[in-house]
Amino acid sequence: MILYMVVTLITVGLGLLVRREQLTSFDNITKQQLLNKICLAAIFCVLFLLCALRVGVGNDYLTYIQNAHEIYVGGITVTEWGYNLVVKAIYTVAGAENYLLVFGLFGFLTIFIFLKSMYDQSESFALSFLLFMSLGIYFRSFNTVRYYFVLAITLYSLRYVVKKEYVKALILILPATLFHKSVLIVIPLYFICNRPWKKWFLALVGIGTVGLYLLKDYVMVVALKLYPSYKDTIYLTADVGLKENLPSIARCLLVIVLCIYCYKEAIKDNAANTLYFNMNITAVAIYLGGSFLPLVSRFGYYLITAQVLLVPGVITRLTGRKKKIVLIATIGFVVLYFLYFLRTASNAGIAVLPYKSWLFDGVKWNNVEEVLTYSGR
Repeated sequence: MILYMVVTLITVGLGLLVRREQLTSFDNITKQQLLNKICLAAIFCVLFLLCALRVGVGNDYLTYIQNAHEIYVGGITVTEWGYNLVVKAIYTVAGAENYLLVFGLFGFLTIFIFLKSMYDQSESFALSFLLFMSLGIYFRSFNTVRYYFVLAITLYSLRYVVKKEYVKALILILPATLFHKSVLIVIPLYFICNRPWKKWFLALVGIGTVGLYLLKDYVMVVALKLYPSYKDTIYLTADVGLKENLPSIARCLLVIVLCIYCYKEAIKDNAANTLYFNMNITAVAIYLGGSFLPLVSRFGYYLITAQVLLVPGVITRLTGRKKKIVLIATIGFVVLYFLYFLRTASNAGIAVLPYKSWLFDGVKWNNVEEVLTYSGR
């Protein structure tokens, strides 16, 4: 826990030094642009090393190792063929089942895309990065590495969705389905959220939320056809969808309140913030109406991760006392949320604590049993 706090303090401190400037010429780089490059490189190195040096950290770490083994030996897997191809290529080149390289590669790409998205698309990189760390998005990427890689791509694709350059967005999203097919859900959702919403449409969203839950038996049939691996699992017998997602729902509701409070200044005439605002409303509808779906949070996270862009986009458009109040309240909330996240980070559903690394141990991590013994799981 202390390690995560230190890493967060160091990287957030570096993030405060970043001021976005467009690089017009490599021959005429300003001091701020040079500082940006140094700070971003330092942030990336810290986050990547923490990610790449871990072992047995994450609730599905061992599952990924076993799955990669099946991919390598030609066994039956439920993962998408794009991911399978990458794993097999890495294992073939390495000459062994070196899953550390797999985790390292996906960590590298995921962190890089997240940082680039925030730097290029946010009104305040410092605020966006603070949210990225304090909301636990970075630490949660230690789990479901395929999903968070795709999640980073969808965040990056929003630059094109805002401009209604949907073909460019699809060029990013469609290949991402080769790593996690759940990303297909963002194609209709992003389009819907990028349309101007009237009051009648909000009523339609409410009706759709209720209808989704009332028709859950039919929806589940379709869901299980898309994800047959969930058949006869605990996810279908344990009604925990709503309970587990209460923190995310609460976050969405607070962001919605913030947007309503600052609607005239920050939402009304801003295409990007309007898109992100509508995405939060849609996320609440999905969390509530689709609480019966296995791991509905995966659909919700495609929508709420844009909070790292929305909240800074709102705050930077405020002025005077109102801006100070909102900024202080936001910082206070994310600090408390980060402490809450750390307190729950060792739970079975997250399991990113305790942190353990292979760097200072002489054991060669070449089989699942050794990792299982080391991680104590």
